Amino acid sequence: MLYLDNSATTSILPEVKDKMLTYLSSEFGNPSGKYYDLAEKAKKAVEEARQHISQLLSAKTIEVIFTGGATESNNTVIKGVADKYKEIGKHIITSKTEHKAVLDVCEYLETNGFDVTYLNVDQYGRIDPQELQQAIRKDTILVSIIWGNNELGSINDIKTISAICKERNVFFHTDATQVVGKLEIDWENLTGISFLSCSAHKLHGPKGVGALLIRSDAYGKLIPITPLIHGGGQENNVRSGTHSVHNIVGFGEAARIAFDNLSANSEHLKKLEGNLCTTLRNKFKTNVAFNSDTQNKIPGIINVRFKGVNNEILLKKISSVIAASTGSACSSTKPSYVLQATGLDLKSVRESVRFSLSPYTSLEELKVFEQL
Repeated sequence: MLYLDNSATTSILPEVKDKMLTYLSSEFGNPSGKYYDLAEKAKKAVEEARQHISQLLSAKTIEVIFTGGATESNNTVIKGVADKYKEIGKHIITSKTEHKAVLDVCEYLETNGFDVTYLNVDQYGRIDPQELQQAIRKDTILVSIIWGNNELGSINDIKTISAICKERNVFFHTDATQVVGKLEIDWENLTGISFLSCSAHKLHGPKGVGALLIRSDAYGKLIPITPLIHGGGQENNVRSGTHSVHNIVGFGEAARIAFDNLSANSEHLKKLEGNLCTTLRNKFKTNVAFNSDTQNKIPGIINVRFKGVNNEILLKKISSVIAASTGSACSSTKPSYVLQATGLDLKSVRESVRFSLSPYTSLEELKVFEQL
């Protein structure tokens, strides 16, 4: 079976698994311990992983906070900023095509007296930076806009958005889960980004671990937010709890591999995408339409509409040879709200399928589409 649901999750690389196994067996120490070798080795392993992730994201090691995944990172930022700065303002701006881990948090905050503006998007799911500019108010404390859309692959103009937020002195958070490991992240120079979320399992690392980048000042002090999880004060007092060392080590190894192969992987994904789009056009002619843009996008994410064919029925029919999805794994039981927000009618939404490729997918494997 050809697995093409890599936007939902990816397989763990053998090198990642092998490194993790060491910290599930012989090196089982708690990095918060002191003086003895097991604790010191665990602490060193966590910091080594932090270095690999900071290198991939072009950030300082102190700015990398380990979490349980991007969902936790998103919750930590949005709730943490809301609580810490509620006396300054209670207005938050986001978009209609964010991940549920952002939208559901914003809806929760609305029940607690916060005012949320949900920006419209264009046909590819991107916001208009000028509309963001107009939406910012004196009481706006946070803007949260996704870097790359998980269903369409469209990339928002993060450079312009971050510049607007910096100029208006508003915190800016971006969920970069789908972009990390596929495109270059220039955190160091995009200084208008205050916070960034990502997960290991989207770049061939383990599930259950992610990172939150928090911007530091010239003195190494992170932007203050209220922690989501209180306890032992781990992770610079931002995220307490005993470190999941094996998962963190796996994340670090996946980040190291992604960094070493970033350019080659991106080019391979573009080649795979071009090949698959050509195959679909040649085979299905006018019976297919592409919802994804052809530029300014994450390589390897293709959203295609098979006209007159229900997507659920199609996916079940091909499930023995191809694994794909109708959209986000976090809202798979409902028609895609992302595609609806771009202006597609419900019939078109129910005819749309997402194919998400991996840099470890081969051109030879894609030939299975010729037999459909």
